[in-house]
Amino acid sequence: MKFKKLYDIIHYKDLNSKQKENYNFHKVASALANYGFNSMRLNDDWQGADFIAVHIDGDDMLKVQLKGRFTLAKKYIDKNIYIAFIENDSVKIYLHDDAINMIPDNIKNSKSWIENGLYTFNRTPVKYDDIISVLNN
Repeated sequence: MKFKKLYDIIHYKDLNSKQKENYNFHKVASALANYGFNSMRLNDDWQGADFIAVHIDGDDMLKVQLKGRFTLAKKYIDKNIYIAFIENDSVKIYLHDDAINMIPDNIKNSKSWIENGLYTFNRTPVKYDDIISVLNN
């Protein structure tokens, strides 16, 4: 029997949080593969990364943290971490410290940043477009 008769395409909104994390990993890893990266999931957040992506040149290795949205977090500062997320079916990635270097005063002075060391956005602000790469377009 044909595969498509056995299985239906899933809907992201119907997945639980662990299933969403797995789904996001595979989507991001697939997009990175187009650029010559082999992605390996980590059992523990090694140096803040959910997975590492090693380039076929053997010289470059990315530490990648998966997120559900554009995120700024104090715990990733100076760790050379890339943040990857999916927004409107686009796989996006950015170097976290590049985003930190652009952080505006209203975020620095926000309760979330001061008390939790974290700031997230429902939709990525246009301000960060220059540092974000869309991998699947």
